[in-house]
Amino acid sequence: MAQVNGNTDVRQGILDTAHRIVGAKGFSGVGLNEILASAGVPKGSFYHYFGSKEAFGEALLADYFADYLADIDATLAEPGLTHAERLMNYWGKWQATQGSIDYQRKCLAVKLAAEVSDLSEPMRLALKSGTAGILARLSAAIAAGITEGSLKVADEPPITAETLYHVWLGASLMAKINRTDAPFQAAMATTRRILGCPED
Repeated sequence: MAQVNGNTDVRQGILDTAHRIVGAKGFSGVGLNEILASAGVPKGSFYHYFGSKEAFGEALLADYFADYLADIDATLAEPGLTHAERLMNYWGKWQATQGSIDYQRKCLAVKLAAEVSDLSEPMRLALKSGTAGILARLSAAIAAGITEGSLKVADEPPITAETLYHVWLGASLMAKINRTDAPFQAAMATTRRILGCPED
C-alpha cells in the first residue's frame, strides 16, 4: 500500500500484523493488546484508527480481500497461458498457501468464515462481498476458457465456479483436521475433472 501519511502507515501496520496473528489464532482468540504490542502501537491510539474490534475485523477482511482479488486478477491474466492453465495455477497457489505453516496472509475466508459469521453481521457481509468477488472472477475465467476451447464443463460457469470454490473450502478444512495434503490432492483431481483439464 502506498504510504500516504503517518496515519495510513500506522493503520496499515496494525492490519499487516493482525493478518499474521489472526491467521494463526482466529479472531475471537486474539486480544487487541497482543496485536498492538506486536505492531508497536500504543493501545490508546487503536480507536483513532478503528471504532471497535468489530470495525477492525471488517477493515481486516476488506484489506485481505483487496490484496487477494488483486492477486487473483494477476493470476487469471498471466500472459502466454490458456484460461485453463491460469485457473489451475490459481488452485495450485491455493494449495501452496493453505498447506503452508506460514500464517502470513493465509486465507482469512477459510479461517474466519465459521467463527465470525454467527457473531458479527458486518463481518459476515464483508466475507460475503469478498467471496462474491472471487466467484465472479472464477466464473469469468471459466466462461473465457469455454469460449477459448481450453475448458469443457457440464454446468454454467457461475455454478461451476461455486462448486469448485466449495470443493476447495472443504479441502482446506479437512487438511487442517487431518494435517495431510491428501484433501488438496483430491480437490485438484476433482477440479481437473470438472473443468475437463488433462492431468499434467
